[in-house]
Amino acid sequence: MAHRSLTIEYKEFASMEDMMPEDRSLLESAIGATKGSYAPFSHYNVGAAVLLSDGTVVQGANQENAAFPSGLCAERTALFAAHAQHPELAVRALAVTACRDGRMAPEPAWPCGACRQVLAETQKRAEAPVRVIVGGLSRIVVFSSVDDILPFIFDGSAIPVAE
Repeated sequence: MAHRSLTIEYKEFASMEDMMPEDRSLLESAIGATKGSYAPFSHYNVGAAVLLSDGTVVQGANQENAAFPSGLCAERTALFAAHAQHPELAVRALAVTACRDGRMAPEPAWPCGACRQVLAETQKRAEAPVRVIVGGLSRIVVFSSVDDILPFIFDGSAIPVAE
């Protein structure tokens, strides 16, 4: 038996003013995207913004449904819309945040497991790292790659190829 450890590096900012302008702008777009949220049950409005390789930004917001779990997270809404509208463009970054009662949530709105898996597939398709920016009032965390938030990615490579 071998013991292993996993180290994840990320940047943490106390405020948006300390961030790189491109990342700050993307997070501001995610904040704006929360206005498109439909969250009558949780009242937790999540917004996401995707930066594409040509500089285009595509927004998404969580969409709840009385027939739970028929809704969809903001991250997947944005990622699916980006690929549907611009299939030829690679995703370079995704920012996500949440608001409640019109105010940014105190803690970052971490992507769920399903969103992380979709991000992993998106990164594989892009053939380049996808930055992930997760914002809250108390702190903003920037990961340089999806691998940092989902280190043991399922990418289909372990599936045997039929001959």
